[in-house]
Amino acid sequence: MTGAGGTTAAARHILAGGDIPVDTSRVPAREAARDELSDPMYHEHDPNLLERGLDRFWDWIGDLFAGAAGAAPGGPLGLVVLVLVVIGLGAALWWRLGTPRRTAHMTETLFGDTARSATDHRTTAAAHAEARRWTEAVQERMRALVRALEDRAVLTPRPGRTADEAASEAGLLMPAHAARLHAAARVFDEVTYGGRTADEAAYLTLRTLDLDLEATKPSPAATGAARETAG
Repeated sequence: MTGAGGTTAAARHILAGGDIPVDTSRVPAREAARDELSDPMYHEHDPNLLERGLDRFWDWIGDLFAGAAGAAPGGPLGLVVLVLVVIGLGAALWWRLGTPRRTAHMTETLFGDTARSATDHRTTAAAHAEARRWTEAVQERMRALVRALEDRAVLTPRPGRTADEAASEAGLLMPAHAARLHAAARVFDEVTYGGRTADEAAYLTLRTLDLDLEATKPSPAATGAARETAG
């Protein structure tokens, strides 16, 4: 019988050519195997760099969700409920605030480049209301309201005035209507720059305010205070 040492020694002998034993040590044998396996033919079906990156990314996403599911009350089902709640809150905010617009739009003027009378704006607003185009009706009625205050010399005509500025200035002169003026300016901004859609109630509220302002005279004390503030 051959012992373990003899077997190991015999395994290192390779008969080559004319039965000449060749003794191959472990290190050269390992290097030869590595060189052989480095041949491209053995790696034709390996994933490329992009595929490996995507695999790692999806593994990371899976680990992330697994960790979140473990931490969420109720496990995976609780995580699904939380995700649905977040989506619902996002949809509610989107509906309430409207489509996001650039902040620069909020600085646009009330009248733009037009120079029309209060009567013209009211006529246009009425036409929009008749056609149930409430957003346009609200916009034109707000313009009519401010133009009428300028025509009555309650407000000094000033190019570039915004709805908020007009409401603030008129509110100082007619404090009884200040809150309604600010509310009207807010509605105008929401439908004009915030992507909201006006309804009939918004238009009727603004029309009533316009008519009430027509019948209101600014108090002398409020006018003097406003002029001192402006000065």
